Amino acid sequence: MRSIDLSVVTWRKSSYSNSDGGACLEVSDDFTAAVPVRDSKFPDGPVVVFPADRWTSFVSAVRGGQLGC
Repeated sequence: MRSIDLSVVTWRKSSYSNSDGGACLEVSDDFTAAVPVRDSKFPDGPVVVFPADRWTSFVSAVRGGQLGC
């Protein structure tokens, strides 16, 4: 995967995030082939970038209760 410029990313919080600021993920929908993900409590911290198809599979598994969480 080629390098992406994270300085221009628009972040949104996960719909599963709670309002008190805990356990929040932020994702970006700015790229078609990649999904950057970060911890909202550490916006200047590391970002994990997933291939879009892998992220879609992960979200589907979470929604479907397939991860035992």
